[in-house]
Amino acid sequence: MDETIVISLGGSLIIPDQIDVGFLKDFKELILEKVENGKKFVIVTGGGKLCRRYQEAAKEITNPSKDDLDWIGISSLQLNAELTRVLFGEKAHSKVILNLSENLLFNEPIIIGAAYKPGQSTDWDAILAAKNVGAKKVINLSNTDYVYDSDPKKNLDAKKIEKISWTDYKKLIPSEWNPGLNSPFDPIASKIADENDIEVIIMNGKPIDNLRKCLDGEEFKGTVIKNF
Repeated sequence: MDETIVISLGGSLIIPDQIDVGFLKDFKELILEKVENGKKFVIVTGGGKLCRRYQEAAKEITNPSKDDLDWIGISSLQLNAELTRVLFGEKAHSKVILNLSENLLFNEPIIIGAAYKPGQSTDWDAILAAKNVGAKKVINLSNTDYVYDSDPKKNLDAKKIEKISWTDYKKLIPSEWNPGLNSPFDPIASKIADENDIEVIIMNGKPIDNLRKCLDGEEFKGTVIKNF
């Protein structure tokens, strides 16, 4: 039976500093391999450092509103989405889907999504896509191996979490969404995932074999968040 998988592709993987051509080649090869095996994908791209650089520049020069910052973020992740769509050529829908609540028709096996209005994150868009296509699992790819019980950049004793319930996870993160929020999975998306019994896997997109293991149902490095 065909399986539809939603992947939130973090901007930190697409453009950590410069565009990571090597990673994108590996990602493309793996996804196309799984497409040949009958899988379908909705891939939602993030903005990453590109987004934050523009947002930080705006804040240095003027006093942007939250909506202003969100529009900057939306533009940056749409650019990443267009790049990702082009990578997959004829295997991808011919246009990036901005509103993932629309009826998604898989005329091609890959749909690339982005955002279209302020007040939401890539995580929210990925959960929206999962609800729309009936997927019960979202794979969130970033440059972090696990969710930790505290910020590992600030606390050397932070402990990795391999499995956690939505109830416990939501206690670890802020309760509100703000543009540029750096959280493993954002508060609004987490609430919706919890309410709709959607499992989220947070993992590092590198090395690509880690994602391969996840897609193949093998043991992988990452954090599983779901209702146990």
